[in-house]
Amino acid sequence: MFNYYIKLAFKSFKRNPILSLLMVTAIALGIGASMTTITVNYLMSANPIPHKSEQLFHIQVDNWDPNNPFNDDEDALPNQLTWTDATNLTHAKKALRQSAMSMSGAIIEPQDSESKPFEASIRLAYTDFFAMFEVPFLYGGPWDNNSDSNREQVVVLSKRTNESVFGGENSIGKNIVIAGRHFQVVGVIDTWEVMPKFYDVNNGPFNETEELFMPFSLKEDLELPNWGNNNCWKSPDGEGYAAFLRSECINTQMWVELPNAQAEADYLDFLNNYVRSQKELGRFPRPLHNRLNDVMEWMERREVVEEDAKMMMWLSFMFLLVCLLNTIGLLLAKFTGKSSEIGLRLAVGASKADVFKQHIVETACIGLVGGVAGLGLTLVGLQGIKSLYGDFVDDLASLDASMIVVALVIALVSSIAAGLYPTWRACNISPASQLKSQ
Repeated sequence: MFNYYIKLAFKSFKRNPILSLLMVTAIALGIGASMTTITVNYLMSANPIPHKSEQLFHIQVDNWDPNNPFNDDEDALPNQLTWTDATNLTHAKKALRQSAMSMSGAIIEPQDSESKPFEASIRLAYTDFFAMFEVPFLYGGPWDNNSDSNREQVVVLSKRTNESVFGGENSIGKNIVIAGRHFQVVGVIDTWEVMPKFYDVNNGPFNETEELFMPFSLKEDLELPNWGNNNCWKSPDGEGYAAFLRSECINTQMWVELPNAQAEADYLDFLNNYVRSQKELGRFPRPLHNRLNDVMEWMERREVVEEDAKMMMWLSFMFLLVCLLNTIGLLLAKFTGKSSEIGLRLAVGASKADVFKQHIVETACIGLVGGVAGLGLTLVGLQGIKSLYGDFVDDLASLDASMIVVALVIALVSSIAAGLYPTWRACNISPASQLKSQ
């Protein structure tokens, strides 16, 4: 019977092409608008490292102004650490893996005399960074712990930088001039674009991966500029770069890997004891308040999905509702026009349940066709977002298999819901009155 009902549905489409087209268009518009915003919100809030997100923690400590809490919120903590604290905590090695990190930049001088020097972004980190965040390598691998300790001039290149400087060849062991210094290439990262860029949401959760990676300790030796956010509640005690690094300015992130709940509790105890020891040195004037945030908690605190995006999603749902209300009106008109046909079916022995199933299948078919058309409109909407905001949203404006399934399910469920009342009205048509009118 199901196949028969589908056959009847498509015959009904041909009999009333304009009404059918209007209903498909209404559902397609609603699905297109809602799925465009749902897709963007879904990708913005997706777990970037699901199998490990509950083991990676961003550290927060309250070393802020004793008279004014961070962001004027008593519960808020500084979103970064000082260079001193991040360095001390990394060197303590109390976690399975740990890394202070910050963002900088420098000029690369290609060996090819015909190529012009260019500026590249740098991720300063410790070697644990690569294992913690499971960075894939095309050639070589990360530097070792000795390179961190001895401040060796080694570098890991991104795939695109390796292509720009070395033509994409295996560059392990070769030299590259960065900030006027010679660095040895020890690794080349394969394509790695985590979205959101959870390890540094402070400086742009949807920015591209850095072009260079080098030991964090070289920041002081090379006096590399700070490319990330920098906030200070008091001026450095002294002049020059070294005084700035050792000031109470926050410009460094710190991540640790803690494999279980006990390790998390132990690390928080260590963190509290560290702050107490710093208080004895005259630092950390505010009450003891430290926090460990796993990946998803950190993205929630930093509001990676902005309120504007959430608001747009709810507005698109309201637009879908308006489209469904129009669909209800069109279905009522269509089923009313079939009153004589429905009355005849009831008169010759069809049950109300049979009529109900027939028309629910018809509305479901309308919903599926509208859903497919809505997917096309979603792709158009996502392309519009790309053209409006540029390349950096490419990964946010793509439709994956799960979103395609969601779109079709929403279209199917919405159309069936919209068809319930018109179908109920159709089932309650009086056969006698329809036969008399004929």
